Amino acid sequence: MRSYMEQYDNCVLDIHTNRYPFCIVWTPLPLITALFPFIGHTGICTSEGIIHDFSGTYSVTIDDMAFGNPTKYVMLEIENKEKWDEFVMKGDDKYKDEEHNLFCNNCHSHVAYVLNQANYQGGGWNMVNIAILLVLKGKYTGFGGFFKTYLGFFIIVAAIILIVLLKGMN
Repeated sequence: MRSYMEQYDNCVLDIHTNRYPFCIVWTPLPLITALFPFIGHTGICTSEGIIHDFSGTYSVTIDDMAFGNPTKYVMLEIENKEKWDEFVMKGDDKYKDEEHNLFCNNCHSHVAYVLNQANYQGGGWNMVNIAILLVLKGKYTGFGGFFKTYLGFFIIVAAIILIVLLKGMN
């Protein structure tokens, strides 16, 4: 099986080996993404493409994303590539001591912290504009990534339509 690889500024992004250099990655959350397909779990990747994600209270997962392989990614245009891995490690160090909160201090906050440390595009990152960036500029890892993201949503919509149609027949 041939891997999908994308060349990016002398870095190789390889979806089949889960290597996403200088990227933000995203994967669906069970049940939540089925109801709201734009909500999911994020991680941030080193210069070698290794995924780091704030996966729970006092826990940063490295190279084993908490809710499965990414289905979407955004390539970042990093100016200070030499220090990028330091920024990711600073984010890990901070979030290894943080309590996870679904609404206020989560995986998106971890990614935003790293981008702010790197002063990416002038800083000012938060969990909301990380989500917006992923919705507007995210690329799916292929049809499988798209399918995994929307399958639950399509099943729920189909069930609702079926229920409405069956009730309408009565």
